[in-house]
Amino acid sequence: MTQFVQAGDLRIAFDREGEGPPLLLMHGAEASRQMFSALVPHLAKHFTVIAYDQRDCGETEGPDRASTLEDLATDAQQFVKALGLRRVHVFGSSFGGRVAQALALLHPRAVDHLVLASTWPLPRPYEELCPDARRLAELRRGLPGTAGELATWFFPETFLEKRPELRRIFANARPESARSARRAATVATALEMGVADIVAPTLVLAGELDRVVPPAVTLAMAGRIRGADAALLPAIGHVTALQAPEVLAHHLVRFLKPEGAKS
Repeated sequence: MTQFVQAGDLRIAFDREGEGPPLLLMHGAEASRQMFSALVPHLAKHFTVIAYDQRDCGETEGPDRASTLEDLATDAQQFVKALGLRRVHVFGSSFGGRVAQALALLHPRAVDHLVLASTWPLPRPYEELCPDARRLAELRRGLPGTAGELATWFFPETFLEKRPELRRIFANARPESARSARRAATVATALEMGVADIVAPTLVLAGELDRVVPPAVTLAMAGRIRGADAALLPAIGHVTALQAPEVLAHHLVRFLKPEGAKS
């Protein structure tokens, strides 16, 4: 059941399920907390799982003004505080991984352990690190006609053969709006701080077949974050939470709650 809480100037929509240490899930650029629907049941046995909609996404309501990555990090910190929590484990996927990095850098006391998946490092822009960024942008502009091809960037072809309905998921993208334009502008912002300044214990995960963010880009982050662990997920694309929720949950439990990894 959707819950709401006031955090600063936002009315944040979220779901909370399970018992145990709090684990905050951060979704990608064009997604919402619904991207974690298949993942949450696997985590709720170990954690109090909190999935929320970021500013200009899903059911979260806020002012109609431009925002930055720093704003999203502050939103998350205020959200955690509004829930009566002091520290949380944080998982961020894709652009959500950028938000998670920003939270860990700007509000380090709010982050216990950090997991970054299928993402790229601050402060560098996506276009600089991902050589096919221009083609991906062309496919997004060409929707809904390009929905089938765009799906192959987010999911491996063998997986799409089993889940053909996902080929059409991008065809249902909403028309351009003031809200979506604000979101796109927010996604393009960055921080001057870099991942080398992250102090939280960190795990970095990358899908072997990720075409949106090349796995080498993601895994290289582990070498810059002191003491970070890293794992390459075989035969997995960009959206691990949808393609392989059991695999993702296993890595999260192993890293965040080692004593529960066998349960």
